[in-house]
Amino acid sequence: MTQSALEPGRSAVVTGAASGIGLAACRRFAERGMKVCMVDIDAAELESAREQVAALAERSDVITVRADVASMANMEALRDTVFEAFGEVGLLMNNAVTRTTGHCWDQYDQWRRAIDVNLWGVINGVQCFLPAMLKQTAASMIVNTGSKQGITNPPGKPAYNVCKAAVKAYSECLQHELRNRDDCRISAHLLIPGWTTTGKRAHAPGAWLPDQVIDVMMTALERGDFYILCPDDETTPEMDRQRILWAAGDIIDNRPALSRWHPDFAEAFERFSP
Repeated sequence: MTQSALEPGRSAVVTGAASGIGLAACRRFAERGMKVCMVDIDAAELESAREQVAALAERSDVITVRADVASMANMEALRDTVFEAFGEVGLLMNNAVTRTTGHCWDQYDQWRRAIDVNLWGVINGVQCFLPAMLKQTAASMIVNTGSKQGITNPPGKPAYNVCKAAVKAYSECLQHELRNRDDCRISAHLLIPGWTTTGKRAHAPGAWLPDQVIDVMMTALERGDFYILCPDDETTPEMDRQRILWAAGDIIDNRPALSRWHPDFAEAFERFSP
């Protein structure tokens, strides 16, 4: 079912498309002969990114829409634009993200913005597009971009971690509901990047480039995987498995929260993790 959603002539909608993982995904979809709608809040960056994608496809097959994913009105207008232009949606990729600072007890405005974009942006995308996609006869898919930080919850960026943990739970619920719907031809998938160089940041040794993440994503989508867990040049798949298992063990073994970073459990974690 999932392969036909990625066939030439199908259409993809990608939020956060002006840079990073979103832009890399748009390039890949265009290379496959898909029509692409690139969505971002930064109009200037979006138009620059469009030139890269349009060079890989028919120019009429690549459109851009400036939208704030936190706005339901913006997302409804986006949906109408896409269906008017392409007539259908083969793949919706809810990828837009904002990064904020602050502790759990301060920076209230940044907390609200983080949740509005990183969580509500995903929910808005699904709420706006899924009802129309359910009426389609062709197989389609929804990809939500999560993060390992939403699973292992490393200290330092609590708002980001909270949002990505919620995206994981939401995506799991979404896939469960879709697979239990009679004759449903839509699947949901959770992309879980590792350390990735995005935006205009200098590439750091050990990080992956966005294209490497998309390489893994495309292979996983063609297999029909739900969890698309990406390594990087610093963290191997085995290290990921051990860190995720340790995080779950905090509950099972009644350890202190985030015991991986607790000095009393440093040696135990070192023995547990290769």
